Amino acid sequence: MVLIAAPMASSGGGGITLLLPLILIVGMIWFMSRTQRKQRQRQADTVAALQPGTKVITTSGQVGIVEEVDDEYVTLEISDGVLVQFVKAAIGRVIPEETEDTATDEAADDATATAADADVTDDLKTAEVKDTVDVPDAGAEKAQDKSKLPPTHTEN
Repeated sequence: MVLIAAPMASSGGGGITLLLPLILIVGMIWFMSRTQRKQRQRQADTVAALQPGTKVITTSGQVGIVEEVDDEYVTLEISDGVLVQFVKAAIGRVIPEETEDTATDEAADDATATAADADVTDDLKTAEVKDTVDVPDAGAEKAQDKSKLPPTHTEN
């Protein structure tokens, strides 16, 4: 019996194919850390710009107006005369103040949209009444009496 040493068939770039997934993983980690760094910087800028009278939302969803800013804490007024202290890191975002022109324009737009919605709703109700006039039989079950769940194998 004769053994012949023949080279194994392999792909051309053995080292590169092993390094490619490693390079992709390192790139993803770098990109994610960069994104987190930007978010932390934006949060720090938001907290540094806090002044009394600013309306904010905390990370837990509490809405309040800044009354006092200390080194570590922010005092918010959440209702008339109700003051609560939060850690500065708990401030999620600042609610932009609306100007009178913006508030007036939005109120006018809302009134116009509400009137148009009311007209459409009235038209739909009229059409539904015309289409759904139904005279029930005396012996028929009412639709409300039936169970809304599908029948089981034990029901007849």
